[in-house]
Amino acid sequence: MSENKKLVIGLFGFGVVGEGLYKVLQQTTSLNGTIKKVCIKHPEKKRNAPDTLFTTEKEALLNDKDINVIVEVIDDAGAAFDIVQTALRNGKAVVSASKKMIAEHLPEILSLQKETGLPFLYESAACASIPVIRNLEEYYDNDLLHSIRAIVNGSTNFILTKILEDKLDFADALKLAQELGFAESDPKLDVEGYDAANKWTFLLTHAYGIVAPTSSILFNGIQNIQLNDARIARGRECEIKLVAQAKKLDDGGVAAFVLPQFVPQHDALAFVRQEYNGVVIESGFADKQFFYGKGAGSFPTASAVLSDISALRYDYKYEYKKLYYHEPSKLSSDFYLKVYISAADWSQLPKEELEWIDEWHSGQQRSYLGGVIHYSRLKDSDWWKQPGVSLILAPEAIIEPGELEQLRPVRTKASLEDILA
Repeated sequence: MSENKKLVIGLFGFGVVGEGLYKVLQQTTSLNGTIKKVCIKHPEKKRNAPDTLFTTEKEALLNDKDINVIVEVIDDAGAAFDIVQTALRNGKAVVSASKKMIAEHLPEILSLQKETGLPFLYESAACASIPVIRNLEEYYDNDLLHSIRAIVNGSTNFILTKILEDKLDFADALKLAQELGFAESDPKLDVEGYDAANKWTFLLTHAYGIVAPTSSILFNGIQNIQLNDARIARGRECEIKLVAQAKKLDDGGVAAFVLPQFVPQHDALAFVRQEYNGVVIESGFADKQFFYGKGAGSFPTASAVLSDISALRYDYKYEYKKLYYHEPSKLSSDFYLKVYISAADWSQLPKEELEWIDEWHSGQQRSYLGGVIHYSRLKDSDWWKQPGVSLILAPEAIIEPGELEQLRPVRTKASLEDILA
């Protein structure tokens, strides 16, 4: 496509994002793009657009020779992938916002892009209004990427803000998020970390050339965070955030996970409140950079979709430089994490799992301990995801194997027996 070529769009989905895109396109006449047809699932619903625009037949869009761009913003991952592969094979560029679909089908999508030579863009699938994928692709294509830390789920960030700042318990904060439209009626994908982990899957591809399923990433959500954890955080001058992290280790591998973390109040991510997202990228040449913006909502997400549509005028496509032009990195499981673990009952705390324990407290309502645990101990078990158990990373949580002994505290036999009693 050239800069002046008209973009004729077939849109799948007319929910919050789809309708937002429709409204944004009406105000963006310079784009030279129009929506010809919208495929919907429930024709009986009243919509703020002419009835003639809608159809329930997907072939009306996928087989229309005039439509040269397919945009899909639906929440059914299986149906979304069918749309994407059919559209690409029918010679149409595709823009998507479906993070679950991309995470589940990334190898096939990469193959389809090679096979067809057509663009498949999905900036809106991660961090909505923040152009993090484009930056990883273009700005950091040859830079030595040391680490990325990010808040990539607006719903959980909103809930944590309410727990820490308004002293709400988890259930009340979640209910408020649902009432305001920041969390779904079934919020499991958000609050249990699935959504953030799905996004992290393909962001790792652009950052480090890693192609791996969501199941290969250690993750949890905020469902077990307690008000007492929030008090502990404030006592340490920290916030609690659900942080997606990736760090290049000394042996060349990458440590990657999505877990709640104590974030010091001076850290850039501590300033990310409510439904906003934030990304901190640290590299060899550019040092640290911080990106901040709305991570959810109709217009922020639609603006990212619009940016991808606009890029199609220049035949823009992802080159996956870290995957195809560099030596791709591999996920590592040989590192340690500094953790805080709290539970209603002292017996729920797995003292024998930790390399060492450097703080502990046994109370009537809540007990906790802090220490260091090997990553594989968490990856190979799920005791830390059980109801009533809250695992939160300490700041600067990653410890390399070579650093372990120099950080190990000196303990007497008597003090160890006190902890394990």
